[in-house]
Amino acid sequence: MANTVAAHRRKLRTWIAATQDELSAHRSDHHRTAEEALAAGSRFMRFLYDSGWGRWGWPEDAGGRGGPPVLRSVLYDELEYAGYPVPLQYELLETMAPAVLHFAPDLAARILPGALTGEKVWAQGFSEPEAGSDLAALRCRARRDGDHYVVSGQKTWTSQGVGASRIATLVRTGTPESRHRGLSMLMIDLDTPGVELRPLRFANGHNELAEVFFDDVRVPADRLIGGEGQGWAVAMYLLQYERGNYAWVRQAHIARMLDKLVRQTGIGDVTAVERLGELWLALQALRLRTGHTTLRLAAGETLGPEISIDKVLLGSTDQQVCDAALSMRRRDFLFSDEPLDETWRAQWFYTRASTIFGGAAEIQRSIIADRVLGLPKEGA
Repeated sequence: MANTVAAHRRKLRTWIAATQDELSAHRSDHHRTAEEALAAGSRFMRFLYDSGWGRWGWPEDAGGRGGPPVLRSVLYDELEYAGYPVPLQYELLETMAPAVLHFAPDLAARILPGALTGEKVWAQGFSEPEAGSDLAALRCRARRDGDHYVVSGQKTWTSQGVGASRIATLVRTGTPESRHRGLSMLMIDLDTPGVELRPLRFANGHNELAEVFFDDVRVPADRLIGGEGQGWAVAMYLLQYERGNYAWVRQAHIARMLDKLVRQTGIGDVTAVERLGELWLALQALRLRTGHTTLRLAAGETLGPEISIDKVLLGSTDQQVCDAALSMRRRDFLFSDEPLDETWRAQWFYTRASTIFGGAAEIQRSIIADRVLGLPKEGA
């Protein structure tokens, strides 16, 4: 596989170099609103799909061109390295699509092509007002009615909800007492009657998240991902890719942001250069760890609690780079209206949550201590 990946990387670099005029429209990562950012991402995905590069690494029967999944990782790496921000939609697609392909291949064949073109963006509906980290406590209900499920309830903290067409939704099909054994996952079209989406505005002023309400929403039973009651297994399978493929996309993005910071720093500032060196080392640790995890997933391995290490490294590195930008460019960071500084501020606000969403850093460290290192319990 190494030769295949290396050859693919060389061809991709050649294409990027030869297509700079067409790619120039997709270089900016400065957007005034979340809606504008997602719309720009969809246009870029369409361009990558039509060129063929956005299809490599995805199964042919689901709109792709085949090849090992790591070809997707090469695309994200090379785009960011060349200065072209990877569309945000790929982050969630890399998290969810492997689970849909694994548990519902027929459904994936129908809906993944539209996601790859950027026309039918997916969102992830897990968290609820009283069920964030404890998904087994969720109450969004789905009851079977003939060839449909009827869904009622609420989801919150839905990333990219404002630009999505579909939402992979974890619902309760069993009794409340059944906890994680009574969960199922449905792919629900957000334009279905009875669905209401309300944007949630971040501190940066962007509608980064959304609440989604379901009022007796009828969903075809063939939108079930896995079997009824298999939602917890789907969610746990999906979690691996949130630590692996998603983290790889983010590390490529962090590398581009760090490169920007390096270019803005004078070589005579010894303190700043030392700080940049520390950030580079942190990024390399993240890259090596995430790359290893991505390769294991591509090989079909089932990963365990050790992937919590990836989550801790990702959140901390993400925050460290933006914190460095704040301290090293403090005046411009705080007061400038230039696109570059507006982008830095938006990134900084985003990273405040990077050690919370997808599993808080404190919980991840506890998992590492208990289940990876086997450390004694506090007070033991």
